[in-house]
Amino acid sequence: MEIEKIIGGLHPLERKVLPVLNKVNSLPDVAKETGLQEVEVMRAFQWLQNKDIVKINEELKEVVDLDVNGKEYLKIGLPERRFLTAVKEKELPISALIEKSGISKEEVNICLGVLRGKAAIFIKKDRELVASITEQGKKLLDKESFEEQFLRREFPADIKTLKDEEKFALENLKKRKNIVKVELKKSKIAELTELGKNIIKAGIREESVIDRLTPKLIKTGAWKKQKFRSYDVRINVPPVFGGKKQHYRRFLDEARQKFLALGFAEIDGPIVETNFWDMDALFMPQFHSARDIHSAYFIKEPKYSKLDEKLVSRIKHAHENGFGTGSKGWQYKFDVKLTHRNILRTQGTACSARILASPNLKIPGKYFAIVRCFRPDVVDATHSADFNQIEGIVVEEGLNLRHLFGLLKMFAREFANAEKIKIVPGYFPFTEPSCELHAYTKELGWIELGGAGIFRPEMTKPLGVNVPVLAWGLGIDRLAMFKLGIKDIRELFSHNLEFLRSVKVV
Repeated sequence: MEIEKIIGGLHPLERKVLPVLNKVNSLPDVAKETGLQEVEVMRAFQWLQNKDIVKINEELKEVVDLDVNGKEYLKIGLPERRFLTAVKEKELPISALIEKSGISKEEVNICLGVLRGKAAIFIKKDRELVASITEQGKKLLDKESFEEQFLRREFPADIKTLKDEEKFALENLKKRKNIVKVELKKSKIAELTELGKNIIKAGIREESVIDRLTPKLIKTGAWKKQKFRSYDVRINVPPVFGGKKQHYRRFLDEARQKFLALGFAEIDGPIVETNFWDMDALFMPQFHSARDIHSAYFIKEPKYSKLDEKLVSRIKHAHENGFGTGSKGWQYKFDVKLTHRNILRTQGTACSARILASPNLKIPGKYFAIVRCFRPDVVDATHSADFNQIEGIVVEEGLNLRHLFGLLKMFAREFANAEKIKIVPGYFPFTEPSCELHAYTKELGWIELGGAGIFRPEMTKPLGVNVPVLAWGLGIDRLAMFKLGIKDIRELFSHNLEFLRSVKVV
């Protein structure tokens, strides 16, 4: 009864494949025997294995196939046959023979060796080499050689199945260029289990069963007289890969939506920045180590950009003497030419400097940016030479450090699902006080999420802002790695199709 139930649930492909497994069991042989495509046979193998009817093994086979010259010779004949045909009527100089038969010089040299070895031709030296056919050569023209017979067999062929004369022909052809090629190939073998043998003994009847309902069957009521194939809900089915957004792009879009929902306005800036907006406007001294060629990419052409010289003058005074903020500044001679130098943006805070100097700035106001930044670095699982930063500012009268702490704690909960949060002192040239945000998770322990602080008056006042500005920046690449369960930062930008299909989208 159990066997009858299994037979009743067999797919048409399984019904075709199973009976022939007593005779042949390799994938190509079964395909040949049943007239099915190999992909259909493989599907039947997998279904039968799921039902414990067969066990699929992998076998490594040495297989021979025709190469480029072999396929050509199958159409026009081996060079030695064309050679003998050309000299059958009369002897010919080698140059005339080449012209008459279309055999190349390289092939002629091979023919001379092969045919002289079989005593099929006679070669004499006149002004040049002259070839004539012998009686033995005429006999060879009347029948196919082992090599010619071999070329006409079915390919690819398992070397183990070759007859002695075919093996002899193969060895001869292997010595010549691009006629045959021998490769190791993996082959699927379906081995019948005891259950499979019992099912074959019971017999698989050819019967009409249907495995899907169509509108016509339902409308006419014909389904009532049909026999349905039973379904096995445990069976493996091919995975379906639906369309979806790239995982990191989706994460960035979600982060953007969260900030917009919190009332922040999005800002942006150019990737190619000047020293002025990237560092000078942030009150970062021109002798700071971050200005070094090993910490920034300098643009070769054009080297310099135009700037608002009045604004440059105010920033120059802030660096040199504090711009009337009560600070002494950095007390060095500011290099105006260096501030015009073009670099690739090294930090997202350049966007904050631009909006603070913009006539579009609203007070009170909240702004954020998700921007691409570039710094020379050794690329590995946790470092990249180009990366994303998410950063922002809040501009309003009366803001203080407690407001900043509240924002940072909200970010840690919202973006990292942090179980514990701590804020520790930090240092940045453009903020005072400065702090760093750390969050704790069971998977990663304590991780640094980013830096923050209140912009210094030496930075904000020259840009025309006289109210407190809270500033923060988060390493969003690492946040995404945590959220997406990725351990290698390069996988955020992977082109690997298998990885893209399997990675989770948050």
